Amino acid sequence: MSRATPSPSLPPARRPFERAPIVPASGHVKGRVYIAKQRCKGCELCIEFCPSDVLARSADFNQKGYHYPIVANDGCINCRLCLTVCPEYAIFSVPVTRPAVAPQGGFTCCT
Repeated sequence: MSRATPSPSLPPARRPFERAPIVPASGHVKGRVYIAKQRCKGCELCIEFCPSDVLARSADFNQKGYHYPIVANDGCINCRLCLTVCPEYAIFSVPVTRPAVAPQGGFTCCT
């Protein structure tokens, strides 16, 4: 049984069923975290699941009496795990390339 070899006439990136690797347009992706302190119920899931250890528990309490997360450093990679695990939808991140305009609804920017 003989093996079929790729056609030498086609350049490497043009071979059928072959895909170029996905490379980010600009080096390291950065994000900006927004937190709605009044929505947070202090479960700390966002803090636990953050792969960059960007979030920390605040010493202050919100109106409901819970410790809410704060941004401890600027290492956000915009993975959006905080948004995924938050049961109260009290946190989300956006890429830094977007304008720094705070969204409506009581969210505060914590970069």
